[in-house]
Amino acid sequence: MAGAIIENMSTKKLCIVGGILLVFQIVAFLVGGLIAPAPTTAVPYMSIKCVDVRKNHHKTRWLVPWGPNKCDKIRDIEEAIPREIEANDIVFSVHIPLPAMEMSPWFQFMLFILQLDIAFKLNNQIRENAEVSMDVSLGYRDDMFSEWTEMAHERVPRKLKCTFTSPKTLEHEGRYYECDVLPFMEIGSVAHKYYLLNIRLPVNEKKKINVGIGEIKDIRLVGIHQNGGFTKVWFAMKTFLTPSIFIIMVWYWRRITMMSRPPVLLEKVIFALGISMTFINIPVEWFSIGFDWTWMLLFGDIRQGIFYAMLLSFWIIFCGEHMMDQHERNHIAGYWKQVGPIAVGAFCLFIFDMCERGVQLTNPFYSIWTTDVGTELAMAFIIVAGICLCLYFLFLCFMVFQVFRNISGKQSSLPAMSKVRRLHYEGLIFRFKFLMLITLACAAMTVIFFIVSQVTEGHWKWGGVTVQVNSAFFTGIYGMWNLYVFALMFLYAPSHKNYGEDQSNGDLGIHSVEELQLTTTITHVDGPTEIYKLTRKEAQE
Repeated sequence: MAGAIIENMSTKKLCIVGGILLVFQIVAFLVGGLIAPAPTTAVPYMSIKCVDVRKNHHKTRWLVPWGPNKCDKIRDIEEAIPREIEANDIVFSVHIPLPAMEMSPWFQFMLFILQLDIAFKLNNQIRENAEVSMDVSLGYRDDMFSEWTEMAHERVPRKLKCTFTSPKTLEHEGRYYECDVLPFMEIGSVAHKYYLLNIRLPVNEKKKINVGIGEIKDIRLVGIHQNGGFTKVWFAMKTFLTPSIFIIMVWYWRRITMMSRPPVLLEKVIFALGISMTFINIPVEWFSIGFDWTWMLLFGDIRQGIFYAMLLSFWIIFCGEHMMDQHERNHIAGYWKQVGPIAVGAFCLFIFDMCERGVQLTNPFYSIWTTDVGTELAMAFIIVAGICLCLYFLFLCFMVFQVFRNISGKQSSLPAMSKVRRLHYEGLIFRFKFLMLITLACAAMTVIFFIVSQVTEGHWKWGGVTVQVNSAFFTGIYGMWNLYVFALMFLYAPSHKNYGEDQSNGDLGIHSVEELQLTTTITHVDGPTEIYKLTRKEAQE
């Protein structure tokens, strides 16, 4: 009676395999917590107010805040009044990175948020639904002496959301509004050493451009990029895990094709899950070190989406194949009600990502959240995806309940079997239930660690040891899903060992009547495991 490795491997060997996987899981968490630095670094930048008194501001001229060719600058807006400097002549300049530092391709991406310091003036208050319009130029160079090359030049509108907590009286003039931070820029690669931002706030009273936005004193930016040390650890993990998953996937499918019967749906889905895991593992990010591939963030999102959609579909099919009637199982079309919400939710998130990061491939200053229509559209996609996730969760809980109830019904027939045979099937059922609980534990661990990483400070200290919680979350959860897929393909691969083939029926205490019963109710069904065959509803009727 051949089955899967999970059924035919001895308990001792299974414990050894489980122990090895647990050790690798602990190592994955420790690599992120003790070796890797924090995943990202936030760097504050204060813009320098440069003066450009040329009549034609449309011609590109880069104003550098510091260095050998630094611009003519003013300390504050009040200094501009006696010098007869108009608002259109002021350029807010930001050099990235800070002096005596360089950017690196190991940083992978740059994300910037913007904070406006706006002072209250009785004659220049912020109007309702005010919008600031910025003329932004982004340039780069790879040494301190070459000319700047333009990377992007866009008009960047942002809606102001500011409140003034004090009474709007003359004595409170000069106090600052409390304004929400604004999304500003995102670049999917850091291919150059130096970047320069020139931000203008052109005023045109006839067209109502930058009118009623208050008195902007300063522009502050916060730049967020991935730490180079974390990137190296992440690349090393992907490089190590890729061949591991690929080899076990090839080995698994080779065992499937060696069988006399064709592969069933459950085996195909496990193989597809291995393919999706291999796809997300392939370390194509190594090429981003030498090439300016700004689409890597979008590509990474797509790979993650494919894997998680495949993982959610696998759970549904895995449960369904262990509770459905024989004539209904082994057909993907029978799961359209359950898999449909997964497809809809994944498609909504894909469209949302394309509307955000897809557009940023040509305009790094674009954000779908900056307009009312874009915000409503983004929220619609997220809400639909959330509803689909809730429906999926309800479906999954119902199916898990059905599977356990179905197996419990089968257990009622076990007392009629001989002691050895009964113990054999009780062991199989225990292993199946244990695997289901491990699956739920993996999902719970992902949610728990995500919450912990959001509410903690990012690191814990015990004596002289610092543990990076966020890094441990990334490497630990990533390693956990790799180990989960690895274990599935290993344990559900066909076993070459037949249960009882080295023992006679007399040794097992099986009588001919019992053999006939088992053969006619269980073993004539093609399937990867004996539990798969045992859970047929016809056998219970």
